[in-house]
Amino acid sequence: MSAPQSPDRFNEDKATYAVRGSDKPDLDAGVAAIRNVLATLPTRPGVYRMQDARGDVLYVGKARALKHRVTNYTQVNRLPKRLQRMVAQTRSMTIVTTNNEAEALLLEAQLIKRYRPAYNVLLRDDKSFPFILLRADHAFPRIQKHRGARKAKGHYYGPFASAGEVGRTLNALQKLFLLRSCTDSFFNNRDRPCLLYQIKRCSAPCVDRISREDYAGLVSEAKDFLGGKATQVQARLGKAMEHASLNLDFEQAAVLRDRLKALTFIQGSQAVNAEGVGDADIFALANKSGTMCIQAFFIRGGQNWGHRSFFPAHTQDVPEDEVLASFLMQFYEDVPPPRTILIDRELPEAELVAEALCERAGGKVAISVPQRGDRARLMRQASRNATEALDRHQAESTTQAKIFREMAELFELEGPPDRIEVYDNSHIQGSNAVGGMVVAGPEGFRKGAYRKFNIKRPDTAPGDDFAMMREVMERRFGRVQREDPDREGQEWPDLVLIDGGKGQVSAVKAVLDELGIEDVPIIGISKGPDRNAGRETFHFPDGREFTLPVNAPVMFHLQRLRDEVHRFAIGAHRAKRAKAIVTSTLDEVPGIGPARKKALLMHFGTAKAVKNAALEDLQKAPGVSTAMAQGIYDFFHGGG
Repeated sequence: MSAPQSPDRFNEDKATYAVRGSDKPDLDAGVAAIRNVLATLPTRPGVYRMQDARGDVLYVGKARALKHRVTNYTQVNRLPKRLQRMVAQTRSMTIVTTNNEAEALLLEAQLIKRYRPAYNVLLRDDKSFPFILLRADHAFPRIQKHRGARKAKGHYYGPFASAGEVGRTLNALQKLFLLRSCTDSFFNNRDRPCLLYQIKRCSAPCVDRISREDYAGLVSEAKDFLGGKATQVQARLGKAMEHASLNLDFEQAAVLRDRLKALTFIQGSQAVNAEGVGDADIFALANKSGTMCIQAFFIRGGQNWGHRSFFPAHTQDVPEDEVLASFLMQFYEDVPPPRTILIDRELPEAELVAEALCERAGGKVAISVPQRGDRARLMRQASRNATEALDRHQAESTTQAKIFREMAELFELEGPPDRIEVYDNSHIQGSNAVGGMVVAGPEGFRKGAYRKFNIKRPDTAPGDDFAMMREVMERRFGRVQREDPDREGQEWPDLVLIDGGKGQVSAVKAVLDELGIEDVPIIGISKGPDRNAGRETFHFPDGREFTLPVNAPVMFHLQRLRDEVHRFAIGAHRAKRAKAIVTSTLDEVPGIGPARKKALLMHFGTAKAVKNAALEDLQKAPGVSTAMAQGIYDFFHGGG
């Protein structure tokens, strides 16, 4: 059996079953939809998706026997209230059969991460983890930080808990092993050592300050160290330093001394002593008042590569062991499982989870609950960290809830806002204009909901901030008004914040009035005198204004929202501007591909020179036929 790479590979077994009825929650209609599925449902293993009247996925589940599992949802009196609400919303189901239950478990995790259903336990933090990559595609391998798909040839070490953790480790590794971190193009164009050589963080292979054989020795040591053989590396460095001292080579001895200090720094900076554990991930769960925290320690080669706290969503009324099992499957969807996974409690289907993770890893994965020794000590430490992280999280949530209540009072909202949308524009004298929208809620920024709007309407004058804001609002709220006029979804904001003053607020209000939207609160935030942070003025659509005390907690929160949309809009603008720099007017000429474009630029020098060239000159260009020359000339001069 092989782990499923994509749910789409199962399309030949897929069938969607639906029943028409009211769009409103109705327990009888939901049960009828499920019974309609049962009539033709097989008893094979597989995955089922429950969908509402709009087709949005409510829940993803797996089963050893689909027919038996789905039948349980028709026995509503035995279901908890949470699942009864889900059944009442169900109007259709999608069924995908698999070869066995382990394959179904893997597919279930894929689909949960793809659809993020409202009734599944969700891993909130879906950011990819950083790794250290020691490349293997060059005579002098490069060491670097890596995120995302592992396409480059080389050895990957991780995951690290954060970019800060991997950055600190990488800096120490450069001091310890003197491996290059520069790009190949930078490496190939050096004629003298760079600053990293001067500060003893690189051996300068680019200008032959080290032989290929000696550099390969450093690479081998780095592999040993990252693979858990730090003691052997330390012993070799100690002997080499002693040998250099005896031979009166004090300069080399000083270099080796500095490398030993870097190794000691890495070992001393680890808050968790995990010697003898090898490669393992450790997970402990804490639960208070229905809020859960899962603390993860990442141990590789007996070294602690950091820890992170996770706060899964939709855990109300879900047993703790089920939350942990669902978390593990979603977590290892993007992270390769280690040989050992230590957890603080037994899982309901531990053998099945282990089998699925073995398929994911391509090798043996053991899941266990440690009872004694070093592993039990590490588990107690993880449990203590989970409890402390949950206490901090709940304390911060209490503070956050207070801020949101104050915000509701300040802006005259019906209640604390769940979805806040913040807007800003970015451009340089009207060029490469972009509008940005960031979304925030009580739990923080929802980066998956961010949107950028390329300003592209011909009637939007370059540099007209009011017109740009009108275009952004017309596109944003025009779309949601068409797609969800009854406001049953979750994309309607409880508060709209505009980075601007009276003019921007008036422009936004006019757009919403035209669309017949009168109940979305709008507030403008304009900078204070001399653009000082903390002196901002807040603008209501009816012309009222007010300011807040400089040290007010709600002011700090609003500044964070405004700064985040400013950062996002500027980033989108810079990306658009960078793309525009490398594009050419030749891209718009019909029939001109990359090779022909390159030939024309090599011949004429610039796209402007091609545009201004006479027909006879175009005909002389290499690889350009008479007909093509005529087409290029006509495109730029309005012929044809």
